[in-house]
Amino acid sequence: MKKLLCLFVCGGCYAATTFDFDPSKTRIDFTLHDPLHTVHGTFTLKRGNMQLDPATGKASGEIVIDVPSGISGSSPRDKRMHKEILESQKYPEAVFTPDHVRGQIAPEGTSEIDVHGSFRIHGADHEVMIHFQVQANGSQFIATGSFTIPYVKWGMKNPSSFLLRVDDKVEIDVRAEASQKP
Repeated sequence: MKKLLCLFVCGGCYAATTFDFDPSKTRIDFTLHDPLHTVHGTFTLKRGNMQLDPATGKASGEIVIDVPSGISGSSPRDKRMHKEILESQKYPEAVFTPDHVRGQIAPEGTSEIDVHGSFRIHGADHEVMIHFQVQANGSQFIATGSFTIPYVKWGMKNPSSFLLRVDDKVEIDVRAEASQKP
């Protein structure tokens, strides 16, 4: 994601660029399907910054999600989600660390990039690729993207019961606003 943002923002420049994400203007939504209904919820961004080098495509920095902030609109479900599935007290942060970006970010308008990196959740690192659409307007950027977390495969408990069957994957949608540091 970092590399992707750098290439998108910098276009033809060759200096490394830093982007700071605004937690108050960033949304991390999740969707979990089951046969009877779909559960929607949100997490908040704790902090985020990315350094991108357009000459090499390398990226660094981190995007930190506040795991205990996760809500789905049902207090009993949220309590179980935090205690039994996410173990939020033990693992209070989920962190995306980008390392590679494919595509370029135009200095103005809309661009598309693919950001590769590591997503640490529930105490383990997992390789992910996230496709983003980036809207540039001066030094302000809005990136929207989505990816799927196969949470059961990644070692988290499936909340299914005898009567309730949920998918073993959760969809994550991100809308992040960032500003470019001079």
